[in-house]
Amino acid sequence: MFNPLRLTIARKRRGMTKVALADASHLTVRSISAFESGAYPPAEDTIAVLSQILTFPVEFFHAGDIHEPSVLGVSFRALASMTAAQRDMALANGSLAIELSRWIDEHFQLPAPNIPNMYSLEPEAAAQALRVEWGLGERSIQNMLHLLEANGARVFSLPRDSDSVSAFSFWYGDTPYVFLTTDKSGERGRFDCAHELGHLTLHRNGGPRSRQAEMEADQFASAFLMPQPTVLATAPRSARLSTLIKLKRKWLVSVGALVHRLRALHLLTEWQYRTLWIEISRRGFRKDEPDGIPRETSQVLAKVFNSLRKEGISRGTLAKDLRIEMVDLEALIFILAVSVIPGGAKGDRGANPRNRSKLRLLL
Repeated sequence: MFNPLRLTIARKRRGMTKVALADASHLTVRSISAFESGAYPPAEDTIAVLSQILTFPVEFFHAGDIHEPSVLGVSFRALASMTAAQRDMALANGSLAIELSRWIDEHFQLPAPNIPNMYSLEPEAAAQALRVEWGLGERSIQNMLHLLEANGARVFSLPRDSDSVSAFSFWYGDTPYVFLTTDKSGERGRFDCAHELGHLTLHRNGGPRSRQAEMEADQFASAFLMPQPTVLATAPRSARLSTLIKLKRKWLVSVGALVHRLRALHLLTEWQYRTLWIEISRRGFRKDEPDGIPRETSQVLAKVFNSLRKEGISRGTLAKDLRIEMVDLEALIFILAVSVIPGGAKGDRGANPRNRSKLRLLL
């Protein structure tokens, strides 16, 4: 049976308006609207045309319910610079991620969500409280992405066509989702993880995202990655950039994030802060991080796909089971697990993931 919402998701994922899809398919906008509203289904030959234009398998449009995140519950870091089409593309990608996550949950036992709701706390206090809750003490966090996954967050990549989105997160039911862009330095990727964690714990009650909410998530991320007691204890006497470049390795943050944190804790004067940022900009450190670290990758996705590979189940098999194209599957896992996912495996033709026993994958 034709599923109207799946047509909407496919159209948005490709960044097309109803008008654009109508023009490409030689249909009327009224027909596209009727298909998506469920007023009446398209004929099978029409579905085939829509499938070809949107590059989604015909089977995708006949599958069961698909879940779409509510825009009111999603935190977009670059909302002001996003177009409606870019926002819709990101949300549609979120729908596909929920489908992939549900598939993984059916076959693997992942850590249960353990991100408390701290909406009543100020960002600094929330960061300190969560460190206590998770038993982190004041030590540096060695892998921010692994920490999110160990506490039940489902982390996926943003497609390369979502550059303006930067990063976003949302709760779907009791499961937190985080999406990360793939074109940032390792340090900035870690900060994005902590920023989205701030949204998940501070703004779980939802509502429209505001500049104030973004500032709170930034404050949370800064305090979570660089706890006040250790920063105060190790703050350099000299505010020279060369000193800070060495010190940033302690917390695995960008030199800019460290400068912001030192200023927030009143360890830099306004003159020192401005002088450092002038030098950071002059030396191109806003884009090319000095003494950089590798991008963090997903422990969950690595283990999942290594397990599937050993059982002869390729990406193609999984994409077919999800009724999506390979390109959409790879967009969700790009960089996060790309090094452990070969294109195919011996015995793939006969492998059926639904016949497998459920595996434990607790971090």
